[in-house]
Amino acid sequence: MKLLYAEDEPAMAEAVTDVLTFNKYQVDAVSDGEQALDYAQEGGYDGIILDVMMPKLSGLEVLRALRERGDRTPVLLLTAKTQVEDRIEGLDLGADDYLPKPFAMGELLARIRAMLRRREAFHPDILTFGDLSLNPAGSELSCGGHSVSLSRLEYRMMEALMVNSGICLSTEDLLEKVWGYDSEADESSVWVYLSYLRKHLAAISSTVSIAAKRGIGYTLRSGQEPKESGKK
Repeated sequence: MKLLYAEDEPAMAEAVTDVLTFNKYQVDAVSDGEQALDYAQEGGYDGIILDVMMPKLSGLEVLRALRERGDRTPVLLLTAKTQVEDRIEGLDLGADDYLPKPFAMGELLARIRAMLRRREAFHPDILTFGDLSLNPAGSELSCGGHSVSLSRLEYRMMEALMVNSGICLSTEDLLEKVWGYDSEADESSVWVYLSYLRKHLAAISSTVSIAAKRGIGYTLRSGQEPKESGKK
């Protein structure tokens, strides 16, 4: 696995690079945002780790530039504990996860493994299920001649349901897949976004529904199959 790591503190950069290399990752380490963006645009990375506070370009500016160009490489942000606004902005811009400083190396490795697992679970560019198609370009959910643009979290939830079609995902599964490891989101957030997706499905006249199996979880159902009770 090849990682890009951007950090302007030399001691921290050296320590993290050594740990990642020891754990069999191939690492390109850079010390400012301009270098990070240049390296990232060359492609070939399985994941990118960005410190938010960097010279020339901040980690958030690098992230914004990458997502605007359609680069979906997983990104982990490193933030100071007090930078709550930066964490929120980073997630809204498309970061996959964040890790507050200071952090334990073991937790950094765990976050990276989780981030890369999510990348491996992503299959085709355009996902299909029943009469639905989900296109990452514009985060567009379509059925026949109808389509709707999804928000970032709506997209990630629909993506999780489509990639795992035929499998019931629990509320906890959806929290991890959509909001990421160690998120402060709770079950009510899952129910709210499931409600949003159900409204979108109705709006584009899809025959696909989100079925709830009491005590088990949620799955996509195609056509006119009977629905089970217990829907949130």
